[in-house]
Amino acid sequence: MNQAWGLKNMFSALTSLPGAEAPVVNPASDDMPVAPPRRCRAITIAGGKGGVGKSTVAVNLGMALSMAGHDTMLLDADMGLANLDVLLGLSPARHIGHLLDGTCSLKELMLPAPHGLKVIPAGSGARRLAQLDTREHAAVIRAFDELPDPPEYLLVDTAAGVSDNVVMFAAAADDVVLVVCDEPASLTDAYALTKVLSRDFRVRRFHVVANMVRHAGEARQLYEKLARVCDRFLDVALDFMGTVPYDEHLRQAIRRQSAVVDLWPASRASRGFKQMAGVVDTWGEPQRSGRDRIAFFGGRAAPDGVGKGW
Repeated sequence: MNQAWGLKNMFSALTSLPGAEAPVVNPASDDMPVAPPRRCRAITIAGGKGGVGKSTVAVNLGMALSMAGHDTMLLDADMGLANLDVLLGLSPARHIGHLLDGTCSLKELMLPAPHGLKVIPAGSGARRLAQLDTREHAAVIRAFDELPDPPEYLLVDTAAGVSDNVVMFAAAADDVVLVVCDEPASLTDAYALTKVLSRDFRVRRFHVVANMVRHAGEARQLYEKLARVCDRFLDVALDFMGTVPYDEHLRQAIRRQSAVVDLWPASRASRGFKQMAGVVDTWGEPQRSGRDRIAFFGGRAAPDGVGKGW
């Protein structure tokens, strides 16, 4: 299917949210046999506050999954202030804006990174991308339905804050990972994001990563502080996903525009990311049925009705 043609159909279909109809299917493909699609797990990396290390976690967790043999893709959903390509030393010639205007497909937009990791850049300093409306965000999410060979994992790096952009990409995923650090504003903003996603989008489970901590006890305290307030005021479940200890190797890797798990695989930070990749591999099958929201790969066929976007 021609993806630019498909995106135009998405825009015509996504005129109101929620309750929009599914994108029009290309009639030319109606009679062609379709192989059962691979099931992809979409994971959003969020946190609310800027500077907590969401992008660093996304890059290194994605690289750790790729190094473990998983087909993994990274989407930079920080529209207008993207930096995943910078963190990995990549030089994109195109960005999400070209996908939306139909001048390239999602596959053409992908950038190869070390160990088979694939990156979809969003574009930095592009005012147009920072002002995308809900229809356009939905079209980006729906574009993943067009991939003929989905990855095992799609990691989505969101922007800071609780804007429509952030919550829409977070709500479209199977799992939400909250990155927190030892700052009061970090916990406050993570709680605010959790509240919005649970109240407005019925997201009920969150995974917590404690970043830039000095020891395991500090990480556990951060998790317990957030869990206590969520248990008291919200109907959600939080689980402790893992820890990224403070490590000078991680700072050096950022300066060298590489993933620390690639440059120094035995470092303390790398061990933390690898442990988290192992945790991801143990998560059970996500349940999408009953969600009143658009979802990554939600329009693809799935067994037992799981995976519908609306």
